[in-house]
Amino acid sequence: MPPPQAESLNVLGDPLQECGCQPLTGWFRDGFCRSDAADFGRHTVCCVVSEAFLSYSRAQGNDLSTPVPAHAFPGLRPGDHWCVCAARWLEAYEDGMAPPVRLEASAFSTLEVIPLEILRRHAA
Repeated sequence: MPPPQAESLNVLGDPLQECGCQPLTGWFRDGFCRSDAADFGRHTVCCVVSEAFLSYSRAQGNDLSTPVPAHAFPGLRPGDHWCVCAARWLEAYEDGMAPPVRLEASAFSTLEVIPLEILRRHAA
C-alpha cells in the first residue's frame, strides 16, 4: 500500500523529481510522471527513450516518434525524457526492449506494477 502523499514521492521514497519539459511530458503535462484515477495507463515511469525503444513502441501500435500537431505533440527523439505507462514499460522489459529509467523521476505508484529491483537494473 502506498504511503500517504505517495503521488509526490519517487520509487526510492524521496521527493519526485521532474522528468522532462522538452517535450513536456506527464499525464498532467507538467513535466512530472504523476498519475490519478483517470490515468488508466499509469504514466509513471520516467524513461530516456532510445531509437530501439521508439521502434519497438511503434511496432506495438504506439507511435511516439511521429508529431501530432493537433495534440501539441512534437514526436520523441532518442535521448528525450518521457513518462511511459508502467505496464507498457514492463512489457518492453519482458521483450528485452526497456529503455533506461530515471528512478528519481518515476512515481512511487510504479512499484504496484514493476518491482524496484527491475527498475534499479535499468536505471539511467
